[in-house]
Amino acid sequence: MDIDIRSENGAAIAHLRGEIDHHTAKDLRSQLDKFIINMQPELLAIDFADITFMDSSGIGLIMGRCKLMKECGGILEVRNPQPYIRRVMKLSGIERIVKVI
Repeated sequence: MDIDIRSENGAAIAHLRGEIDHHTAKDLRSQLDKFIINMQPELLAIDFADITFMDSSGIGLIMGRCKLMKECGGILEVRNPQPYIRRVMKLSGIERIVKVI
């Protein structure tokens, strides 16, 4: 799993590459949380374009970062999920709490 986070005009974009499962989610949570707490972005966009696999750990990852962003006064977006990952997100109902584009 690879993550690249960059800031742009008060927003942050986290580009993820690889698989999100229970093994990789812990490290992703840690890196994202550290960035959110230290940088306090108004918007965090997590780019899923290069995610090749995601299980329910990915849903938990999104929900937790959404909660932390709200606590810090920001919002979370999920961008560019592959069609089957978008389906998992839709089935989970995550689209009711996080904007998926």
